[in-house]
Amino acid sequence: MGDSLEKIQLLYSEADCLYTQSQVEAALDRLAGEITAELSGRNPLLLCCMVGGMIPCGCLLPRLDFPLQLDYVHVTRYQGATEGGELHWLRKPRVPLQDRVVLIVDDILDEGHTLTAIREYCQGEGAKVYSAVLVDKQHKRKQGAPADFAGLETDDRYLFGYGMDYKEYLRNAPGIYAVKE
Repeated sequence: MGDSLEKIQLLYSEADCLYTQSQVEAALDRLAGEITAELSGRNPLLLCCMVGGMIPCGCLLPRLDFPLQLDYVHVTRYQGATEGGELHWLRKPRVPLQDRVVLIVDDILDEGHTLTAIREYCQGEGAKVYSAVLVDKQHKRKQGAPADFAGLETDDRYLFGYGMDYKEYLRNAPGIYAVKE
């Protein structure tokens, strides 16, 4: 029934810390400044991508000192696995998107399937769409548009922390970690 807590703890203790908590917080400060410069005064709707986007979005919100609204979407390809599969919509936005500026906030841009699907849905509903991710993985398998705002870049490794998980664990790790290769 999955990995034991001991295996999860061992994986965590052996992982490579790519970005410390203070480095992630500095990236969030910069990200918030870029978002503010582009979207303040435009009445944006932030769409938090559950579950991974919860921590980055929650960290960004108090840094965005201008009027905005918040809603969430829940789309998954992973469902606890370490590789993505078919896209499943668990919740679409409840706030009407017609003629809105929407900022999709997620933890990571890996291959781009999920972000592209959410972006296309919002555009289909009549929104002007932007996206912000805490981490942008650098590799050649990306599909769809790049993120408009990205906090940090990493190599193509399996990551956890600040919303990103390893088999539904370690989202709460205080930094960005890569599983030991």
